[in-house]
Amino acid sequence: MSIQASDVGALVDEYHTLVDESRQIDGKVDLQRLRGALVADGAWTLDGADRLLDLATDYGSFMLRNALALAVAL
Repeated sequence: MSIQASDVGALVDEYHTLVDESRQIDGKVDLQRLRGALVADGAWTLDGADRLLDLATDYGSFMLRNALALAVAL
């Protein structure tokens, strides 16, 4: 699968919507609700959604943006 840098912007918008829809009254993200949204709206499997959430919460944007940049360069 080839990744273009422009592909990321659309995904950020899509995931921003899913995250906003998964917020609780106190503003925190309900990760189980987000997991469900990733499966229902993002076409992820349960296992894929779990792995994606683990990556995002364990590594954060600093590490993952560098991994993305390297993947695009490769």
